[in-house]
Amino acid sequence: LMIANPQDYVEQFVEAGADTVMFHIEANAQPRPILEKIRSLGAAAGLVLNPATPLSAIEPHLDLCDQVLVMSVPAGFGGQKFQPVALEKLRTLRSMVRPEVLLEVDGGVNESTIQDCVEAGAHLLVAGSAIFKHDDYAAAMRRLTGLMEPQAGAK
Repeated sequence: LMIANPQDYVEQFVEAGADTVMFHIEANAQPRPILEKIRSLGAAAGLVLNPATPLSAIEPHLDLCDQVLVMSVPAGFGGQKFQPVALEKLRTLRSMVRPEVLLEVDGGVNESTIQDCVEAGAHLLVAGSAIFKHDDYAAAMRRLTGLMEPQAGAK
């Protein structure tokens, strides 16, 4: 949820069928009650953080997270350039969270960045422009998916 006051909308999203609800830490500096509420409703809970936000903002709350979304660009619009700070955050998060916590990256994921994201620990990748700027979406997806595989001699 990239909205103000996410706590006011959690129940409606779960009632509408959401099985995971995540919200930006920037939208609420006291996320624990919201994460607890999401989980009490039977949904997975997660936090999202923008590139400028340090991991220390979410670290005390990781025990209640089933998923963490690292934005590699400021939230708002597509086509922005990938910021490598996301890779650093993913690598650090991988060592901080329980093994079952899903790590996700969004923003600037394309043919040049996707493998680095996977190698840094991302389980889920959001790609928009890397797909929709092509006429053949299926072919673009196949290219991206193929690049997610570890390469021989990779780092």
